[in-house]
Amino acid sequence: MAIREILTVPNPILKEISKPVDGVDDELRELMDDMLETMYEADGIGLAAIQVGVPKRIIVMDLSGPEDKAAPKFFVNPVLSDPSDSLRPYEEGCLSVPGYYESVDRPDRIKITYLDYDGNKVEEIAEGMYATCIQHEMDHLEGVLFIDYLSRLKRQRAVQKVKKLEKDKARDAA
Repeated sequence: MAIREILTVPNPILKEISKPVDGVDDELRELMDDMLETMYEADGIGLAAIQVGVPKRIIVMDLSGPEDKAAPKFFVNPVLSDPSDSLRPYEEGCLSVPGYYESVDRPDRIKITYLDYDGNKVEEIAEGMYATCIQHEMDHLEGVLFIDYLSRLKRQRAVQKVKKLEKDKARDAA
């Protein structure tokens, strides 16, 4: 397993639409393992392959808390359907927009169909935080970031904050 670089805004790769994969094989599982290790290292709860520069329809997620046993989930070619009419606001953050958080309204319940780590087809209902997180990660597969739901001013502020963080990090490393 290897930790990969997480792309941050305004990297144009993050705006690409990810492509479906043909199936789950050892190479894909290695990518998912790398993604999971990368996500854990960055203290995240979800990561889409495009965030590490791979435009494939793959997501890893772990919503377990710091005191809980790890409970990773793997989503290959996920499809969302049947969103609830009720929306839930949640203050979202993103590993590709580090240090910036803002409230976004999303359906509180949604159906997910995907292939798991072993290539088995899974259908389930996601609710609450799980529903929010899977929708956030699915947006990445469509080239959408959570800041795209915000006003232009808030979006610009988020990008400027990330650029400053990256510049400071580069200066400190030199």
